[in-house]
Amino acid sequence: MRKVRVVFFADLLISDFDGAVRTMFQLIGKIPVDQFDFLFVCGLGPKHIKGFECIHINTLGIPGNKSYRFATPLLQKAELDKKLQAFSPDVIHISTPSPLGIYALKAARRLGAPALSIYHTHFISYVDYYVKNFPFLINFTKQRVRDILRSFYNQCDTVYVPSNSIMRELADEGISPGVMKLWRRGVDRRLFSPLKRNPERMKRLTGNNNPCILFASRLVWEKNLQTMVNVYNLIKRRGLRYNFIVAGEGVAREAVEKRMPGAIFAGHVGHERLAEMYASSDVFFFPSATETFGNVVLEAMASGLPCVIADSGGSGDFVEDGVDGFRCNPYDADGFLNRITKIIEQPGLAGQFSEKGRENSEKYVWERLASEYFEDLRCLSSHLLVV
Repeated sequence: MRKVRVVFFADLLISDFDGAVRTMFQLIGKIPVDQFDFLFVCGLGPKHIKGFECIHINTLGIPGNKSYRFATPLLQKAELDKKLQAFSPDVIHISTPSPLGIYALKAARRLGAPALSIYHTHFISYVDYYVKNFPFLINFTKQRVRDILRSFYNQCDTVYVPSNSIMRELADEGISPGVMKLWRRGVDRRLFSPLKRNPERMKRLTGNNNPCILFASRLVWEKNLQTMVNVYNLIKRRGLRYNFIVAGEGVAREAVEKRMPGAIFAGHVGHERLAEMYASSDVFFFPSATETFGNVVLEAMASGLPCVIADSGGSGDFVEDGVDGFRCNPYDADGFLNRITKIIEQPGLAGQFSEKGRENSEKYVWERLASEYFEDLRCLSSHLLVV
């Protein structure tokens, strides 16, 4: 049987970099190599991925965010055009509407190949953070971002969107419902499980047996870190004997650490250690309002950790307020802390959230989602061949 040929474009293909890249590697790790040939094109990544070639493109940094770089194919366009022509793709996968993604979309149209994209990043919600020093530019920038997103995604044949709320927002921005498909995320329930509970290791980290509030994410301001700082300050003012643990790295770490001098900053932790921290904490606190899905919330729920999250963005779609967690106004520090305290002081409620959260997480299975993805690639390829 002839293999389906797929070119996979992504600015970053560094395993475990963030939720978007982890999603990509969940798919990459499950490629049926007897049925598909892949060619990867990225800015930063390995030379080969699962035995397939990975072409590297020049990159530029992003002002205000040293951890991210985007690929700029302009100087390598002729060489890349030849590579794509020789590979003769049946389908082109585009991770994001960056300069590399826009090049990929044009290449797809030129080569007559259908294009599939996954909506990983809630771009419009980032504008308030990246243009905050120039408030007079915020509305203009948001409109420009809307125009780019509308143009880009409406030219794709299929766009995977991770939650109903984000799908509604994109439709309101003018992206055609006809190209959007609900495609959620999965969780490894063998890794993230209450069985990973390790109170002794948590005690070594904290030095005590006090209740533990866990935040896990990249430390960048668009994760609504200011609300985290505000909640921490409330805890201190009220004299509550809670451990506040922050897992993650990012450009804002130094600034946040100075504002939260008594918190425990664990830095970047691997998934095995993170699974222990989820299962050994008392509350997962996540105020980010910019998520398209919120992988960390699902990981916490699978670990049996009660969640208190922002009532905004995609992560709110799988937390039913008062049933398997709490949702709060993203900027209401008092509201967050009141609900955190409720969980800590009411073991029955914590047990309910833990049980219901684990049950909810069982619906999110990577194997099923990967099978759907590869079947969609086959369908797009078949449609191309028929045409």
